[in-house]
Amino acid sequence: MVNKMAKVKVTQIRSIIKRPKNQKATIAALGLGKINKSVEVENTPQMQGMIRKISHLVTVQDA
Repeated sequence: MVNKMAKVKVTQIRSIIKRPKNQKATIAALGLGKINKSVEVENTPQMQGMIRKISHLVTVQDA
């Protein structure tokens, strides 16, 4: 049995220029880095925490 997790689409909408290192690292860990780039990630508590840290730089949609 495979447990299907819900996925969310995360899109970077703001630049990471002049942002703290931890925010730049979080963007990189999610696989983002350029404005308007999108990735689909599983909606786990760990991902929710990462998204919350950079919520002012990204938009989130259900995938």
